[in-house]
Amino acid sequence: MQYSNVRSEPSYEVEVEKDVMMEMRDGKRLATDIYRPALNGQAINRPFPVLLQRTPYNKEGGRMPEEARYFCERGYVVVLQDNRGRYKSEGYFHKYVSDANDGYDCVQWIAQQPWSNGTTGTFGTSYGAHTQGAMAAMNPPNLSTMVVDCGAFSNAYMSSTRHNGAYELRQIAWAINQAKLSKEAAEDPVVAKYLAGVTQEEWLQRLPWRKGHSPLKWTPDYEDYILEQWSRGDYDEYWKQPGLAGELFYEQWSDIPQLHMGGWYDSYTRTTFENFAGLSKIKKGPVRLLMGPWTHGRRSVTFAGDVDFGPIASVDGNLAEDWNDFRTMWFDTWLKGLQTGLDEQPPMLLFIMGGGDGRRNADGRMSHGGQWRYEHEWPLARTKFTPYYLHGDGSFSPETPSGANGHTTYHFDPNNPAPTMGGALSGGIIAQAGAFHQQERPDFYGCKPPYLPLSARADVCVFQTPVLAEDVEVTGTVIVNLWISSSALDTDFTAKLIDVCPPNVDYPDGFHMNLTDSIMRVRYRNSWEKAELMKPGEVCKISFPLYPTGNLFKRGHRIRVDISSSNFPRFDVNPNTGDPLGQERRRIVAENTVHHSSRYPSHVVLPIVPAR
Repeated sequence: MQYSNVRSEPSYEVEVEKDVMMEMRDGKRLATDIYRPALNGQAINRPFPVLLQRTPYNKEGGRMPEEARYFCERGYVVVLQDNRGRYKSEGYFHKYVSDANDGYDCVQWIAQQPWSNGTTGTFGTSYGAHTQGAMAAMNPPNLSTMVVDCGAFSNAYMSSTRHNGAYELRQIAWAINQAKLSKEAAEDPVVAKYLAGVTQEEWLQRLPWRKGHSPLKWTPDYEDYILEQWSRGDYDEYWKQPGLAGELFYEQWSDIPQLHMGGWYDSYTRTTFENFAGLSKIKKGPVRLLMGPWTHGRRSVTFAGDVDFGPIASVDGNLAEDWNDFRTMWFDTWLKGLQTGLDEQPPMLLFIMGGGDGRRNADGRMSHGGQWRYEHEWPLARTKFTPYYLHGDGSFSPETPSGANGHTTYHFDPNNPAPTMGGALSGGIIAQAGAFHQQERPDFYGCKPPYLPLSARADVCVFQTPVLAEDVEVTGTVIVNLWISSSALDTDFTAKLIDVCPPNVDYPDGFHMNLTDSIMRVRYRNSWEKAELMKPGEVCKISFPLYPTGNLFKRGHRIRVDISSSNFPRFDVNPNTGDPLGQERRRIVAENTVHHSSRYPSHVVLPIVPAR
């Protein structure tokens, strides 16, 4: 990962024009700060390339002004804009749905200014990445390049807002946190005081919420969009808008140099790979991907949760001096034509986890190790998609089941859901993101004494390989194919892929490291557009992908998959009643069955990458 030392150097002063009210097509005005290169206290009266970030997080907050000054000193005009309905911008905040048109209008407004040379690059993390994907789906003529960090929905229904039919509860956590910073809270001290007393811990025990009786009742913008997302379980026109389903707009998506990046433990891992794969096939681009072993936006650390991946795992000092330096390389390459060497690299740079000694490091984290590797396509062309079958004795192997009647049945009580122990999370949810030993503990929401391994729960079905005689790399999207039945009209099934690291003196029970997981709401087994309830006892096949992962299972480890029916509070809990989603008032216990026989050979397809 060697690049040249060619960079734009800090050569300018900065002049800032605050709160320019940029008018959108419907007359609403969005508050915008403009950072312009200056000398001797005066803005330079000539055009520059422009960098744009649109954000709901306050253009004057956090590190945004600092970053804007950093790029401006290096010869870029930087434009920061509050999203519609947020902070100083006018309008109604309806999460995600206004960003396509507003982004388009913003880019075109910039192109008409005398300080713009007609090129605009965009940057931003999380929601700042969603705004980029939304505007790119509209193909604004003057959008020139993008750095899309941890976001930009390929399909928010399939992952990141809903998830194969289930609802991601981090969305309600985000709404609570951001409602506390809303205009209503800023303007009314009574509303602010009420929201200050609202906690996720309490309101996660009162699900689903009802209009006018939720913690968001005094901030109707936020209550409305949450209840809309939560109750719209069918894949309808709402989910097919450009700000929510970029994959439906790939043909018209801006054909510009673009970097899609994220982490294996990020909420948007799936969408990042789907955008890269879908766009790189049809665009001249170039379209690039960078995937590290990180949680959401945490690219400058070497760990995720309780697992460390070694000193090379962060951006800082490995891919560049720091994150700003890396982005400067990107923009210098595509907006200024500087020879940084970045344009000569292969299209994908992946961090493949694994290879460490499994001991506890000085910071108290398990040393899992890993390495960076360039690749050219997704999925990797040399992948061997290998089915591993579930067996009645708990084994997990490429051999098909031989018995004709094998099955495992368990009680799924929605009032006692399996707790979330790490994973691909963000958005302020109280569950912790990253990799953790899969054992309950007091600092994880929903865990209860005596804090035993999740594998000891009666509603968690564990299937694992024998101890591996040689290394096995799994890099790609894991596909789960289950034959199931239930006593309920509707229920959920979850799956989690785990690297079972062997015992040592630091971890005498081994370290059962979660890699990736997902969920399937069974009423959508046949169609995303139209729910279909089950017939109790009827055997059905369900198929769903886990988030992509990249991990080396070392010799002496085991590959394990856990099948269950809940993962809370990562996902909402199915009441098992078949009632309308997000509106139920009752819950029942379901008897759920996973079949693993010669007739119903439930299996997981692992993307195994042969050693070179």
